[in-house]
Amino acid sequence: MGTTAGSAFDTETLRRAIEGNTGNSLLALYTDDADIRIVDHNHQPSHPTVLHGRGQIAELLDDIYSRDMTHKLGHCVVQGDHVAFTETCQYGDGTRVLAESMLTLRDGKIADQLIIQAWDE
Repeated sequence: MGTTAGSAFDTETLRRAIEGNTGNSLLALYTDDADIRIVDHNHQPSHPTVLHGRGQIAELLDDIYSRDMTHKLGHCVVQGDHVAFTETCQYGDGTRVLAESMLTLRDGKIADQLIIQAWDE
């Protein structure tokens, strides 16, 4: 893990942000006009959840980090202005979530993210 050549994006910073106790550090990694698309059981590929801008992303992160759960960054691959990573989460009751993300960076910050997630039911 490390910094991509010519970019301010750092995977250790991503790890600390994901595994932290609030979404504030993670939010700081996004551009002001970033987009997130989320595909899961409830929001299938033809109708994903779409978030525009840091305001909507902040609401999502506030919700996620208010829950009784842990987050771990798994595999992370950086190639130029693209990052792919795995995130595993576990709720206090043992329910697990697995998310795969593909990022597009702009000036070392996240400009676009696609999240595909699945969880125990």
